[in-house]
Amino acid sequence: MNAELQARSSRFNLFPASEYDNYVAGHPEATPYHSSAWLQAAESSYGHPGWLVTVNRNGHLCGVLPLLEVKRPFGAKSLVSLPFCDLGGVLADNEEIKEWLIAEAWVLADEKRINTLEIREGGSVVEGPQQSLPVGTKVRMLCDLPDTSEALFKSYKPKLRSQIRKAEKNGLRAELRTDADAVNLFYQVFTRNMRRLGSPVHSAQWFQELKAAYGDSLLVGLVFHNGQPVAAGIVLLAGKEACIPWASTLEAFNRLAPNMLLYWTLLSHVCDAGCSRFDFGRSTIGEGTYRFKKQWGAEPHGLNWAEYRGGITTPAVVSDGGNNAAIASRLRPFIEGAWRQLPLPIANWLGPKLRRYITL
Repeated sequence: MNAELQARSSRFNLFPASEYDNYVAGHPEATPYHSSAWLQAAESSYGHPGWLVTVNRNGHLCGVLPLLEVKRPFGAKSLVSLPFCDLGGVLADNEEIKEWLIAEAWVLADEKRINTLEIREGGSVVEGPQQSLPVGTKVRMLCDLPDTSEALFKSYKPKLRSQIRKAEKNGLRAELRTDADAVNLFYQVFTRNMRRLGSPVHSAQWFQELKAAYGDSLLVGLVFHNGQPVAAGIVLLAGKEACIPWASTLEAFNRLAPNMLLYWTLLSHVCDAGCSRFDFGRSTIGEGTYRFKKQWGAEPHGLNWAEYRGGITTPAVVSDGGNNAAIASRLRPFIEGAWRQLPLPIANWLGPKLRRYITL
């Protein structure tokens, strides 16, 4: 490595956030999750220490790796880039700097007595027949956007356009907001949907901290029926990319197609705002959410996740397959069924206490 290059690791709160964010903003592979706002929200809401591994050339950043130190019960710890989302990973000027950043991150893990380093990155578009991929393979669904929402609407098949109009004819009303109160309305829908799915919910503080950190770069889409929010989603913006980490509907109103109006409201807005790509998030090939996202024009891209244990790299296809996953899949219906029976206040109290340790 050239003598003028220097690598270092430091606590996130000790590194100039503006310097980090400026580098991220100028990198072609950056995502909204790479923003310092994600690290800030995770540290403020869940207490996971944030770390930055950086490489400088003559005092200027030429590579960054954001990490969160997730401390689980009974002393287990891991460094993750990044938890609670699909992506994170290295942003670097070249491959050599990328490798150095990962090596430096392992040095940090060793110093902190952390035995697992997880790095999550996006891959290229999935070519060829998707049926050839392993059962349960998870992919990132990305959609290129045209210059205007009018062109976007015209690109949809007649069935999709009629479903969007159906929601409007059913008396549903959509809003797109950036105020903090909108996050609370989102959370009302989100918590009910997560209990229905039998899954622990994130804390309200997590979303409040995200809003405080991202500011107007966090959008909340809401769909109302007679004044009641029945669908809600959060979109994060960075440059020309938008991503939707969370979206939920109330099952009792699904016959009115609120999800169609929700996604159209968000997509049309970011399209007219100048975004050229929309990240629909992770889906399992062939499942319902995969088909839902594909109808909007999204195409599957690989997810390159790797674990480093004891200096050994274990790359993997992100999948529901495998022996451990098979065991978990047999237990999951029982766990989810029990969770659905919890009163909502108890689910909302207990969920965040578990969710903070679930990095997916």
